[in-house]
Amino acid sequence: MKLIAAVALLTLTATPVLAQTMPATPAAPAPATPGAAATAPAKLSIDSPIEQLVASPAAKAVVEGAIPGLSQHPSFDQFKAMTLAQVQPYSGGAITDEMIKKITDGLAAIK
Repeated sequence: MKLIAAVALLTLTATPVLAQTMPATPAAPAPATPGAAATAPAKLSIDSPIEQLVASPAAKAVVEGAIPGLSQHPSFDQFKAMTLAQVQPYSGGAITDEMIKKITDGLAAIK
């Protein structure tokens, strides 16, 4: 319950700041680096948005193994764009350093 309140508070307080600092038009994407694999997906990590983690079956298994039910949390839509590292301080201790370490190690092992 503390996690829900913290995420809701964060969402409400961050929105006006983001509205003031975000440009009116989105920036153009950076040109591809020559030689970079255009189709290679980005390596998922603890710094990936939660919604990207749960979109990958392998990463979702890692996350759900450490934090059961995260993707089914009633407030998932409110924090899914955040990273686990960003949500952790607002979780009231529900997301521990050990959980983050377990997820970090599990994501690194995904090929």
